[in-house]
Amino acid sequence: MKKIEAIIRHFKLEEVKDALTAKNIQGMTVTEVRGFGRQKGHKEQYRGAEYTVDFLPKVKIEIVVDDDTAQTAIDTILNTARTGNIGDGKIFVSTLTDTIRIRTGETGEESI
Repeated sequence: MKKIEAIIRHFKLEEVKDALTAKNIQGMTVTEVRGFGRQKGHKEQYRGAEYTVDFLPKVKIEIVVDDDTAQTAIDTILNTARTGNIGDGKIFVSTLTDTIRIRTGETGEESI
């Protein structure tokens, strides 16, 4: 099993969710996050004073899929979230040793 974490732009969330659902990939956790990478924020003016906004708002999507579905999920997120501009985000893939559904006690792939 793989855990896929994708940090993307806010306005791409619905598109990514719909694309994953169309590929029959269900279940995700979404968190609003802030951060920076190569984009390094931007400058804004407030009441005549200029200041730098280092941490930019993004959305983090977390999904857990079986090994066979992982590449499909990654490709779907990659193709849907990409704008071609700096700041499109990142995808992180981790291997999970186990998952457990709390309600039933099911483990492994049956629990996802």
